[in-house]
Amino acid sequence: MQIREIEEKDNRTIERIIKRSLESFNLNIPGTAYFDPQLGSLAQFYKQQSNARYWVVVNEQDEVVGGVGIAPFGLETAICELQKLYISPEAQGMGLSSELMKVALNFAKEHYTYCYLETVKKLQVANLLYSKFGFQPLDRPLAGSEHNATDAWFIKKLS
Repeated sequence: MQIREIEEKDNRTIERIIKRSLESFNLNIPGTAYFDPQLGSLAQFYKQQSNARYWVVVNEQDEVVGGVGIAPFGLETAICELQKLYISPEAQGMGLSSELMKVALNFAKEHYTYCYLETVKKLQVANLLYSKFGFQPLDRPLAGSEHNATDAWFIKKLS
């Protein structure tokens, strides 16, 4: 497996992975990433922002099997957001989420003081991963949150 920055040719595949994952948890609802307007053009979306990146993990056949992004959180210059960490079902359980987290957090440390993320409580495996990487739970979302269907929020001090 290889991790690289997203390219335009990857947009459709990662969009499909994200949507199928959300559908499998009945999270294909407004207020989740499912309805993000940029979901079909992540390569362009992340290139347009400063201090933002999206990485994909590809298998031996150069097929995208997952991804993760870091982008500024709202107008906060010291806070980034970990975004759209998804792995296709056939590639789950191989440690790819951890590898993507390492790449994303190493990038985040170069540009930000804190990393924030929004999720839902029923994604227990994901939430365990965030805790393992030192994210602390919050009681409520940070001001400026755009995903109103989330019910779990985490923050990590980067150092």
